[in-house]
Amino acid sequence: MTGTRIAALGHYQPAKVLTNHDLVGIVDTDDAWITSRVGIRTRHVAGPDEPVDELAAHAAGKALATAGLTPDDIDLVLVATSTAIDRSPNTAARVAARLGMTSPATMDLNVVCAGFTHALATADHAVRAGGARRVLVIGADKMTAVTDWTDRTTCVLVGDGAGAAIVEAVEDAGDEPGIGPVLWGSVPEMGHAVRIEGTPPVFAQEGQAVYRWATQQLPALARKACERSGIEPEDLAGVVLHQANLRIIEPLAAKIGAVNAIVARDVVDSGNTSAASIPLALAKLVERGELPSGAPVLLFGFGGNLSYAGQVVRVP
Repeated sequence: MTGTRIAALGHYQPAKVLTNHDLVGIVDTDDAWITSRVGIRTRHVAGPDEPVDELAAHAAGKALATAGLTPDDIDLVLVATSTAIDRSPNTAARVAARLGMTSPATMDLNVVCAGFTHALATADHAVRAGGARRVLVIGADKMTAVTDWTDRTTCVLVGDGAGAAIVEAVEDAGDEPGIGPVLWGSVPEMGHAVRIEGTPPVFAQEGQAVYRWATQQLPALARKACERSGIEPEDLAGVVLHQANLRIIEPLAAKIGAVNAIVARDVVDSGNTSAASIPLALAKLVERGELPSGAPVLLFGFGGNLSYAGQVVRVP
């Protein structure tokens, strides 16, 4: 096989919406404080009877329907998540069961907010190596389940959701929508800056440290991801960064130099959905027709560990 492409996308968010005004009754905050610091206005919240694998399966089902595929057309299921409660069966296996798949390989990846772009690269590598022909790649997280609702520095950030992509082989890459080489890495000594730890697990972060790292260190890395795909930043049609905080997204996008690109700002409506944020934002842009088929888009995930992964993809 000479290449891979994203064949279709899908996304899902729970029905319940929590606004900034709703949070006033939960924690000491207000709409002006939240929007000025993180740019978030609403977020979707899953109920106690909506586990991560259910969110993931809904997004996956939409991607399969869009691609005109059946569950048995998938060889490998990869789910990026850091909020699944159970260790086994893994989330990917539970998604496969919900979709009625018969014999796919199933794996979870926990790279927190950079999980989807890591999983997308893993799918690309698996197909290129001949290990699979079609891969279902999902980012899904239920961040509200690991949130301290008395901590206004973190509870105002989070939301729940899932996004999915179907990656498949192409015999002749040519001008087909494709997946470029990944640039990935981490800063292990700063792993404490973003955490989901304890029993029960709770999300915590050192916000200023993450902000400085993201705005100062990541622009050069994102430009290098473009370089690996032979794309100049000014030729990008879109930039979809991890939807962590509007105060991180906007300066980071500007420093990359993608002056002609649509910049995803789904964080305003969805909050920080961790591994779900990039596929969720990308799927919405494509669904609304804001990105044309074949257009180059930079995906760049970053966050926990501190890990990062980015690649240029072509819109399906």
